[in-house]
Amino acid sequence: MSRLRIFEEEHPDVPVLSTSDQAEMARELKVIGVHFEQWQATQAIIPGAMPDEVMAAYRADIDRISAERGFKTVDVVSIAPDNPASEEMRKKFLNEHFHKEDEVRFFVAGSGLFTLHVDGHVYEVKCEQGDLIAVPDSTRHWFDMGPEPSFVAIRFFTEPDGWVGHFTGTDIAQRFPRYEPEKSG
Repeated sequence: MSRLRIFEEEHPDVPVLSTSDQAEMARELKVIGVHFEQWQATQAIIPGAMPDEVMAAYRADIDRISAERGFKTVDVVSIAPDNPASEEMRKKFLNEHFHKEDEVRFFVAGSGLFTLHVDGHVYEVKCEQGDLIAVPDSTRHWFDMGPEPSFVAIRFFTEPDGWVGHFTGTDIAQRFPRYEPEKSG
C-alpha cells in the first residue's frame, strides 16, 4: 500500500504525519509542488511484458501527461532482484540530488521509496503499482529501490540525455530509514 510519511529533517525517527489515504497523500504533496495520482491499465500486463505492451496498456495516460508537461521521451525500466548490477544501481540513487527537469515515474509493478527534502521537512513517499509521482525540477530528493529491487516503471523526460543527477554532497539521506519492502507470503 502506498504511504506518505513526513518528518522534520532533524527528527528522522518520529513522523509528524503518516498516511496511506491516497487523496490525503495527493493533498499533502501538492503543497510542495509534487503531483501524485493513480492510473489503471486498459489491458492486463503479464510478468515479462515487453516495453511496448506496457506502454500500450497506459497509452491514454502517457499521452495526456506528456502533452500537459511537454515530455519528449518515455521509456520503461524493469529491475528484478536477480539483476547482477542491482546493488550498484541502488547506490546510484541513495544520496540526495536534484534534477534540472521534473522527475516523473509511474509504477507499473513493484515498489520504491522517493524521499523529498523540502523546507526543513522530509517527505517519504512509498510508491507502488498504479502510482504516478511527479517531483518538480530542483527538488532535493533520493530514491531507494530496496536491497532486492523489484519494479517496472515508466519514465518521462523532457531532456534527450534522460536522467542527470546533481548531487548535493549532504549526508541527510543516510540519516533516514532505508527502504525495506514487506515480503509477500
